[in-house]
Amino acid sequence: MANPSTVEPTRRDMLFITTGAVAAVGAGAVAWPLISQMNPDASTLALASTEVDISAIPEGGSLTVKWRGKPVFVRHRTKKEIDEAVATPLAQLPDPQTDAVRVKKPEWLVVVGVCTHLGCVPLGAPGSRGEYDGWFCPCHGSHYDTSGRIRKGPAPTNLAVPTYDFLSDTKLRIG
Repeated sequence: MANPSTVEPTRRDMLFITTGAVAAVGAGAVAWPLISQMNPDASTLALASTEVDISAIPEGGSLTVKWRGKPVFVRHRTKKEIDEAVATPLAQLPDPQTDAVRVKKPEWLVVVGVCTHLGCVPLGAPGSRGEYDGWFCPCHGSHYDTSGRIRKGPAPTNLAVPTYDFLSDTKLRIG
C-alpha cells in the first residue's frame, strides 16, 4: 500500500493564486466600463414614461402627447364609438383584435400614433378621420376605426397600444 503524503503549499503556489486574483480583478476593472456604457442615456431614461392629465379631454375629444419620440393618441370615446368598436365582427378585421383587449377602460383609448404601413402619422381630427371615424393616413390611405384597428388600406397591423396605467381618474402614465 502506498502511503498518502500531504503536499505542503509552496511559495510558487501562493504566487499562482495571487497572480490569478490580480488578473481577475484587472479583467473586472476593464470589463466594468465596457458593460456600463451599454446602459441607456439619462435623457432616454427620462423619456421612458410620461404622465398625462386627461381631465381636460372632453368626451369625443382627443389629445396627442409625445412619448419616446413618437406621438401617442389619447382619445375619450363616446358611447356610440365604444358600441361601434365592440360590435365590429372580427371577421371584418385584417388584424383581428377585440376592443376589450385594446383598452383598460372602455371610454379611454391609448394608441401609438404611427401608421403601421410606413410610419406616417395618421390624422384624427373631426372631418379627417376616414371611413370608420377613427384615424386616416393620407399618405397611403389606411383607415383605422375608433379602437385603432386597421379596417382598410395597406397597413398590415393595428395601431400599437403602449403600456399604460391609470394613476387616478384624471391621470394616465404611459410607459
